[in-house]
Amino acid sequence: MQPKDSVETVLLQKARAGDPKAFEELIKKHEPKIYSLLLSMTKNETEAADLFQETFISAWRNLKSFKERSSFSTWLYRIAVNTLLMKKRKKKLSTVSLDVPIEHNGEEIKRDFAGDWSDNPLASLENKELRDRLNAAIGELPEKYRTVLHLSDVQGLPNEDIRKILGISLPSVKTRLHRARLHVREKLSEYFKRT
Repeated sequence: MQPKDSVETVLLQKARAGDPKAFEELIKKHEPKIYSLLLSMTKNETEAADLFQETFISAWRNLKSFKERSSFSTWLYRIAVNTLLMKKRKKKLSTVSLDVPIEHNGEEIKRDFAGDWSDNPLASLENKELRDRLNAAIGELPEKYRTVLHLSDVQGLPNEDIRKILGISLPSVKTRLHRARLHVREKLSEYFKRT
């Protein structure tokens, strides 16, 4: 069995040569994370699905221009973010709470900022309140901070990948992430003082 990166490299070469099945395999590998990013940013399953499709159509059309200066997944994230930003410029997208379950292809994609730590009803109520406050704090963030926070803390991407995806400097990534976390911490401080 070949290492994962070797398999992706082979699929990428085949896709660049015009093999749609190889491209489909690449899509399947990256689909959950790209869809999750788009859904978390749009808060709307229909919009996320449309953007997801546009992302992969754009990737297919521009596959030969992929220079491999970054990973394929970083390149896809960049296309997804650009597709989202272009769509947002054309019209304003609505927002929904982050605790709305994400479902894609009949499978729930886990997004759990503050998990259920107990079966205790009081603890469950407090956890729901904490989740609600966390979602509200994140929802108040400007998009540029919310995007960096999502890519780092939800998707688990390293700052260097985030820099490439968003086309900003590494210090800008760190600054935005710091400001986003600081904002969320300040908004949640009242909750933790009470408990």
